[in-house]
Amino acid sequence: MKSLFYSLLVAVVLTSCSKADEAVNVQRLDQDFIGAWNSRDSGKITGMLADDVSFVQGTAHWKGKDEVAQKWVRETLPTISSLKTSVVSSNVDANSAYEAGTFSVDVLPSGPGQPSGFGEGNYIFLWKKGADKTWKLSYAQLEDLPVQRRN
Repeated sequence: MKSLFYSLLVAVVLTSCSKADEAVNVQRLDQDFIGAWNSRDSGKITGMLADDVSFVQGTAHWKGKDEVAQKWVRETLPTISSLKTSVVSSNVDANSAYEAGTFSVDVLPSGPGQPSGFGEGNYIFLWKKGADKTWKLSYAQLEDLPVQRRN
């Protein structure tokens, strides 16, 4: 009986000393991503991408960190500014988190004397926790409306 009590006591102490995984704040992940985008920090954005990230926009579908970084981040970053999102839905579990909603951006002129515009649409960002316990963007999908000319 005494050994059972000590075994139980040791188990309780060890359990209480082990650190439970903290829940991720998906809104913070997305705001960090948007902040990096709006400050045009392609290195930080790329660092937030999972190695096996997928990106979908219309008929375009790119896979892998290198391809997504080149075709989405580096090619799009100079063409838009002021990315804003409005969250419609989000959820978190131990290993994944998502946020979905609407977005808007300012579309920069393509050259001198060219008009500026604005774009908007729907988005979903899916984050996954890696083996090293860091959260990376695993999937991004944008469904945008045609760009509108600014008056």
